[in-house]
Amino acid sequence: MEKLYRFAVLIFSVFMLSSCNDRFEGDEITNIEQLKIDSVTIPQDTMDVYSTQTIKTYSNYSANCEGFYGYDYLHTNQFEREVTSYKFKTSATCGEVLTKASQINFRPQQTGTFTFKFWNGTNASGENIWIEKSVVVE
Repeated sequence: MEKLYRFAVLIFSVFMLSSCNDRFEGDEITNIEQLKIDSVTIPQDTMDVYSTQTIKTYSNYSANCEGFYGYDYLHTNQFEREVTSYKFKTSATCGEVLTKASQINFRPQQTGTFTFKFWNGTNASGENIWIEKSVVVE
């Protein structure tokens, strides 16, 4: 019985050691950084409470080496949202600059006028620039 146990442990160990894969199989992400939102499309400026509306943001990316990472979506007060976009950059060789869309699904839980501020970079003084859009929820 002990020989069978040792044999099983040996086979299991060989299997585990041979299944490790340290090979590099693609471009690795080198950093994540804030990305300027160049424009915003909100299909309806008035909507019903509890309905969902897709808000699209457009930003520029270098082809082959950059892509959308995610949003910071901050509730700065009851009816104001600040949206900042982030991109990832990989070790791949970059190509031409392309404009790509990303989206946020907005589903309000109460009525009122919601103001969205989308980060559009900074000015010469280092102050944030925002694209402001409003949506009335009835």
